[in-house]
Amino acid sequence: MMSAKHSLYKKKVVNHLYFSRALSCADISDKVGKSLSLTTRMLNELVVDGFVQEKGYAPSSGGRRPLMYSLKADILYIISVAVDQFVTRIAVMDMHNNVIGQVHSWDIHLATETDSLRIITSRIQEVVNLSGIDKTKILGIGISMPGFVDSKKGINYTFLKAPASYSITQYVENETGIPVYIDNDSSLIALAELRFGSASNEKNVMVINVGWGIGLGMILNRELFRGNEGLAGEFSHIPLFQGGRMCSCGKSGCLETEASLGAVIEKAIQGLDKGRASLLEKEKLSLSTPDKSALDIVEAANKGDRFAVELLSEVGYHIGRGIAILIHLLNPGRIILSGRGALVGKILQAPIQQALNEHCIPRLSSNTEIVVSSIGADAQLIGTAALVIEHYEKPLFNKRKIQEVA
Repeated sequence: MMSAKHSLYKKKVVNHLYFSRALSCADISDKVGKSLSLTTRMLNELVVDGFVQEKGYAPSSGGRRPLMYSLKADILYIISVAVDQFVTRIAVMDMHNNVIGQVHSWDIHLATETDSLRIITSRIQEVVNLSGIDKTKILGIGISMPGFVDSKKGINYTFLKAPASYSITQYVENETGIPVYIDNDSSLIALAELRFGSASNEKNVMVINVGWGIGLGMILNRELFRGNEGLAGEFSHIPLFQGGRMCSCGKSGCLETEASLGAVIEKAIQGLDKGRASLLEKEKLSLSTPDKSALDIVEAANKGDRFAVELLSEVGYHIGRGIAILIHLLNPGRIILSGRGALVGKILQAPIQQALNEHCIPRLSSNTEIVVSSIGADAQLIGTAALVIEHYEKPLFNKRKIQEVA
């Protein structure tokens, strides 16, 4: 029988190999703080057990080349559930962050669909069944969603209300028989950027998630900053506009009211009503089909449509005003446009920079780089899968009857 310490150490090895993709024995020994001899023994056991594979030797750096190790992609799987206000995407992902099969997508309006948690849970079960993967090989279910999420309690104060006496995680676990972890969507997009994307080699980074709100994930000193209650990053609700429109939060003048994709759709319809020339067709734009309408505007902008570019440039300028505040407070080295925002990142970059030129002290903003995510719109799915792995080495996994690495 494997001891708890032995099992936990193996889980730490799996964790580091997942995030680093490939490591030498010496690298792993250093990361987990154990002796080289013990690490060698653990790696050999994991190879025999079929969890780890040898990947050949590292490139030569002048000395003896170390043997590299990586996880086998198909040894375990994760169910990644990326929820936004209107669309829920679910994917089965392997240990190399490859999607198994396809990404399944459903229109589920969180604000109006009172039974959304049951529907999403049913869709998760459907995807698990379609995958044909034995549940013992599914490490967990990660769920990312907008709103005020308490990841420790497993609840969302804004959306996805669970039945009385249940948290979201408890409800989904009871229905699926698989451990469940939840967190805010923008935080997990930032986690993806930190672990696999454009923030991986940076110290202080702000990750902007342009969607139905303007989300923010903050990376400070190479760690995800969540705030006192895990609710940090409500960038959408910075009050930037005097006498502005009413926001979904109940206040007025929030950044979201002028810079979200919903606001862009409204302005597009209004502009077309006034006779603006555009590739866009008014009949195809509607807040009742927000995902398709937003993609139509993005596609038109990427084709060079002047009206669509103007709409998104205005969004970029407003976001830039908000970023100016972040720069004055936190002095980040990099701003990453990620999530849906990556689809039009190049269009947003120039107006964001214009706003910084107008509203930022040059000494503070001159060394802050504005970049488009290298992992783009897949960041939410990848970050949600990473959430499950982050919990893998914690003792709680032992209590949830997850199959031991043996």
